[in-house]
Formats: sequence, structure tokens, C-alpha cells
Amino acid sequence: MSYKVNYTSKGKRDLKKLPLDVAQSIILSINGIKDDPYSYVKKIKGIKKHPLYTHRVGEYRVILDILDNHLLIIVIETGHRSKIYRKY
Repeated sequence: MSYKVNYTSKGKRDLKKLPLDVAQSIILSINGIKDDPYSYVKKIKGIKKHPLYTHRVGEYRVILDILDNHLLIIVIETGHRSKIYRKY
């Protein structure tokens, strides 16, 4: 079963700030993990109640929330690997 992908408003804004080729590769990569997202993500350490996940696309990272009961992948935030983890 394939998951649907939704973007938060912050996720959309982050993608618009990136160079066009990087944004396109991130979107393609996220669409490529719809069938089995857990094979391509890592759980972010330190968040225990409701885990968030990170997906690696070159030098950039995508922070995701995966809702299994709704078959939904929510893109929360996108950014360069040097700055993305500061909030988490």
C-alpha cells in the first residue's frame, strides 16, 4: 500500500527557498519512498512520545512524520544538514 505525501506550510516555504534542482530532487526522493518509507528514513533521537524521522537527500535533510493509520507522510521541514537538527 502506498502512502500519500502532504507538506506543511513550513515544509513548502523551505522548499521554495532552496535552489530549483535541489528542491526537485527532494520532491522526487520523497515520492520515491511512498511504498515503504521506513526503509529510507531514520528516527530522530530524543523524541520519545511521537517520533519524527529524517530522510537524507545529498547534503539536505527532510524532517518527516509518518502516520501509519492514515497511510500519510507529512513533510514538516527541509534544510541543509548543518542547520536542520537544531530544533530537534
